[in-house]
Amino acid sequence: MNSKIVIKKSDIHHHLQMRMHQRGVSLNEIEITLNEGWEAGDAKEGTIGKVFVFPYNNYWAGSYFEEKEVSVYYRYRKEKLILLTVKVRYGKDFVIGGKKK
Repeated sequence: MNSKIVIKKSDIHHHLQMRMHQRGVSLNEIEITLNEGWEAGDAKEGTIGKVFVFPYNNYWAGSYFEEKEVSVYYRYRKEKLILLTVKVRYGKDFVIGGKKK
């Protein structure tokens, strides 16, 4: 699966759409995470996880954060990518690509 992953809004199930809105994640951030992110070490067996850290420099829930770490979890079923969930952490000095900055 070396080709670029493109996600359409129709690929996002209702529950995930709600989580994206609740957690402040865009469709574009999910695509970037899938294509440029590194392996998430906490993915369960049979699930693939990717992580990417974005510069944020903005407010979320009343607090200012320098970075936003997005984790996307998915599977392949009959060669179709199935998005499961997305997690987000806001903060700074996240480990990037498995290495501290």
